[in-house]
Amino acid sequence: MRFSSESRPASLAICYLLSLASISIAADADKTTTSTACTATSSSGAFFDLRPDMALKPNADGSKPAHSNGAPTADYKAKGYDYGSNFTLNICGAVVEPVDGVIGVDSNKWQNVSAYYTSKGDVYSLGLQSSALVSRGKELVLQYTGGSPCGKSKKREEEGQEVEKEKEKEKRSSIHDGAAYRDPDYERESDAPSVTGAFSARPAKETDEPKRRKSATIFFSCDRDPGAGAAQVSFIATDPDECSYVFKVKSQNACAGVEPHKPGSVGPGSVFLIIFAIAVLVYLLGGIFYQRTVANARGWKQLPNYSLWASVWSHICDFFVIVTSSCARFLPNRRGYHYVSGSPSGRGRSSREDENRLIDQYDEEWED
Repeated sequence: MRFSSESRPASLAICYLLSLASISIAADADKTTTSTACTATSSSGAFFDLRPDMALKPNADGSKPAHSNGAPTADYKAKGYDYGSNFTLNICGAVVEPVDGVIGVDSNKWQNVSAYYTSKGDVYSLGLQSSALVSRGKELVLQYTGGSPCGKSKKREEEGQEVEKEKEKEKRSSIHDGAAYRDPDYERESDAPSVTGAFSARPAKETDEPKRRKSATIFFSCDRDPGAGAAQVSFIATDPDECSYVFKVKSQNACAGVEPHKPGSVGPGSVFLIIFAIAVLVYLLGGIFYQRTVANARGWKQLPNYSLWASVWSHICDFFVIVTSSCARFLPNRRGYHYVSGSPSGRGRSSREDENRLIDQYDEEWED
């Protein structure tokens, strides 16, 4: 096949290639990635997906949901041991079993409780639903906040009791020291403001203290035991004020993995195609600029290495002809004498008989 300079201008083909490349690059640039709930990616590129550990609510008939993919259908239980109460929680979701009468939480938020415990018949929430999984270094952390009120700090209570004792001592010493020259009316007038001030100062401290709520922090560790099964939750500790609770979860899904390709993201194949398209464009534009300005070439000869690509195309065409001709010899209707004499039909046989009679006639005339 030959390339003629009289054919369509090369500029049209170049514009066509440029338009295709720009469309593909723009389509890939428009694709955005969104973070998925209950997943996290560390700074080193490790990917964590705890969605299989999230307990799902079973169907009305007790069967597992269609999209469960082996996920549990019951909440996780953790023994409190020395704490005195056991805990119920879920991972990245609200608890499956509904809870009622949660202390200090609005009734419209009871369905979002993700961790709680029961003490003396009262339900205390440790936090509301959250799927914000965070990777901090080598630790994988999930935190629930907005639980039941913590109540007054024990440290503040002890400090308040000590202040009351000091004030009571001062009051008694002042009364004892002034008993010799103070009359009863003076004592009542002088003591009344101090007692009132002592009682009025205490509510002020209580109101100034911000209202704290219980929270739960869950640490995840990788469990590489193939026979471990479902995730295992353990209660670790709580602070002296019983506001922050710490849990540890061992799960196979907490092991680092490779992030799967998302439909809306740019994958390795797309990145390679973009780089390849840019390289081809640079090659074409640079070669055309050189051939047009320096070599004064026109038409298809403006393409860089025109003679090389033309010879390559000619070799491809020749190779195709050789292959097809070689394969044609193995076809049944192309063998031997049939290819010369025509098809094996009756018309072919009659033509051969006519040829034989003509040859016999020439032989007889030659003998005569």
